[in-house]
Amino acid sequence: MKLLGTILRPISLFILFLVTSASCQQGQNSDTTYDLLIRHATVVDGTGAEAYTANVFVNADTIALIEKDTAATYKATKTIDATGLVLTPGFIDTHAHGNPMQTPDFKNFLAMGITTITLGQDGFSPNEKDLSTWMDSVDAVKPAVNVALFAGHGTLRMLSGIGYDSIPTGQKLEGMEQLLAQAMDAGCYGLSTGLEYMPGYYASGEELNRLAKVVGQKNGLVMSHMRNEDDAFVEASIKELLAQGRYCPVHVSHMKVVFGKGAARAREILQLLDSARASGTQVTADIYPYTASYTGIGILFPDWALKPNDYKKVLATKRKDLATYLRHRVNLRNGPEATLIGSGPYKGKTLAQVATERNKPFEDVLMDDIGPYGASGAYFVMNQELQETLLTDPHVMICTDGSPTMNHPRGFGTFAKVIQHYVVAKKLLPLEEAIWKMTGLSAKTLGIEKRGTIQVGHKADLLLFNPANVKETATFENPYQLATGFDYVLVNGHIAKENTDFMEARYGKMLRKTSR
Repeated sequence: MKLLGTILRPISLFILFLVTSASCQQGQNSDTTYDLLIRHATVVDGTGAEAYTANVFVNADTIALIEKDTAATYKATKTIDATGLVLTPGFIDTHAHGNPMQTPDFKNFLAMGITTITLGQDGFSPNEKDLSTWMDSVDAVKPAVNVALFAGHGTLRMLSGIGYDSIPTGQKLEGMEQLLAQAMDAGCYGLSTGLEYMPGYYASGEELNRLAKVVGQKNGLVMSHMRNEDDAFVEASIKELLAQGRYCPVHVSHMKVVFGKGAARAREILQLLDSARASGTQVTADIYPYTASYTGIGILFPDWALKPNDYKKVLATKRKDLATYLRHRVNLRNGPEATLIGSGPYKGKTLAQVATERNKPFEDVLMDDIGPYGASGAYFVMNQELQETLLTDPHVMICTDGSPTMNHPRGFGTFAKVIQHYVVAKKLLPLEEAIWKMTGLSAKTLGIEKRGTIQVGHKADLLLFNPANVKETATFENPYQLATGFDYVLVNGHIAKENTDFMEARYGKMLRKTSR
């Protein structure tokens, strides 16, 4: 009997544990009231893992409970029946443009499921030495989406007094390094470079490497609009960026191969990045799903016709040379029909149409009627097969490179297009992988904590939608049309958009990185 008692005692204790656990669970079911219950959702959690069904509970701005036993009963102040809908993290736009003080509603981003945008791109950030002041202003205006910021290399050049110098003094370089360190301490996620633009164009490899060291010391990322994205020069541009990767993680902005053709060419570029990773470099990239880029018309002009050079003097002394350069440059970029003017008096017309209307060669239109700073444009210079091959790479995430005011459909349609065309129609990406590219991978790459995946304790930036209903409606002819199909968009636990209705209140905040 003594032996039997010894055997039964642990069994009794185990049974008591089960009963106690059940009582505690029932107590939690009956006593806890959550702010929001999202019931019977198909959860695609942003990690790339297979979808599962669960009830997800939110308290304040945080995911409080994920219950896979959907029969369990809990109390909630508000319930959303998500039967037949997918629940994902809010999308993170790794490369965006816009001014929270001017367009805080950011309906273009919310409508396609974006809950966090990354500003300060292409080397240009707010023109402030103390970026914490600007960040406080963003919080004060309460944007509709969360905002993360990069310090712009070109802006730092101007603020430090280097400006357009190609060989800055050591003292001024130290001043720029100090400004970068201050920006990182204020909460910037890293440094953005725009080496195809002025004044970033003048930066040497030594300068960029010195700044990369500061970024690495502050646990940040260098995100680069590289020096040249043309097919003949893209490898050299990538290698320049990879050199900075000795000091910190590096990232290729809006990856493309201008004039390149085919999947094989894309694989050559991806192999270059894979080799760097095999050698220990942390390198990633983002991409938008369009074959037309968008930037200022100055991209067509030679550097000697751009600031700080006097354009009027260039016209007076080198007009013939400039005309020859522009004619060759535009024809190399698929001709004047492939340049769609996006701003200014000729907005919505191709360069070829303007030339016909003005009854003059297109190079004369560029020199006399537009000039290097008179417009922006969309440039149809990319190959779809090549770009789609880049898009499917596991280290490539999704960005818009768009804004509420840009005359390009990517600012209104990018993330919807990925789901509509590449998940549902073409089946180029499984839904779980596409969501990973738009959420978890982006948060991991940028260093955004507690966002990008559906986990207990993470912030409740969430989307509910049926992938089959998601539509990109923006076109090059009418780029300002909002995406459709996202039933609910939650930002920091609040419903920011329900079906076609946008809430009057705004729930985004300024995200600040901790530089460790």
